[in-house]
Amino acid sequence: MTGRNLSTFHVVSKNHFVFNRRTTRNGERLGLGFNNTDSIYIFTEDYVHFKVSDESILNPTYLYLFFLRDEFDRLVRYHSWGSATEFFNWEDMQRVYIPLPSAKEQEKVVNAWKALREIKEQNEAKAAPLMQLCQSYIQELKHKYPLQEIGPYIEEYDLRNKDSIYNIDDVRGISIEKKIIDTKANMDGVKLTPYKIFKHGTFCYVTITSRNSDKITLSLNPNERDYIVSSSYITFKVKDEDKTVPEFLYLWFCRSEFDRYARFNSWGSAREAFSFEDMKRTEIPLPPPDVQRAIVNIYKCANEAKQIAAEADRLSREVCPALIQHTINN
Repeated sequence: MTGRNLSTFHVVSKNHFVFNRRTTRNGERLGLGFNNTDSIYIFTEDYVHFKVSDESILNPTYLYLFFLRDEFDRLVRYHSWGSATEFFNWEDMQRVYIPLPSAKEQEKVVNAWKALREIKEQNEAKAAPLMQLCQSYIQELKHKYPLQEIGPYIEEYDLRNKDSIYNIDDVRGISIEKKIIDTKANMDGVKLTPYKIFKHGTFCYVTITSRNSDKITLSLNPNERDYIVSSSYITFKVKDEDKTVPEFLYLWFCRSEFDRYARFNSWGSAREAFSFEDMKRTEIPLPPPDVQRAIVNIYKCANEAKQIAAEADRLSREVCPALIQHTINN
């Protein structure tokens, strides 16, 4: 923005819209924003800036929810014009047809969306300080308890799917975000008998750390079911959960400091690996089990709030478009 003349920028107030006329190379979606806050923003004059002329007839938030629908993005792309670059201009926007129920019906749809967004924002606001508190406690432990290698507290286990108890639906992968994910591997014709069983409450990680964005691929299985993973993965568990709480160890592994430690202590030429022997040499502060559980409980509260926020966000994107579709059909 250095040297830009801001006097030509659009001033976008509450309940105003802006959109980018260019639709090519935008992932089949229209770049559009709606200011539903009390703040005032400015946008480049290249954008189109508009507002609802009579809010007693058309609720601005209802219109925004209509714009959020996939059907609207497809309509915009279909009605974009140009050669090397295609545009959806203000005149094209004015020709868009929308279902226009009564103001009361519009308000019902808007209120449902706002209720879900409020749940999302409230839980996000709860999750952030709780997660920060959890990490602060873990950081403080290094100054209160001596560091000790985790080797005496963990052990590798190697259970294979040799009896084919588990099938393709049980195959999972793990990510650098320290989560269990659906496998990305092509499983056509793959024999599952060599696959390792990833049991509930245990750990799994990939020894190769190169080309992983400087992170180690690792996860705890918190679910009440077992999975199967590639035979190249390492599966291990805590020896005595009365002394070492698995979730507490998982929180330590989730720290960016541990990712840096694993990369620094990885060895190899073309590919660098962090072996289980290297893992056992990892040093952590190990407070009493009740302290470990207290920190884990804070994390669980934060994680639950994040999950509620994510679910509310999903519903706000799915339920309200369905309500608008209902107004179209009626």
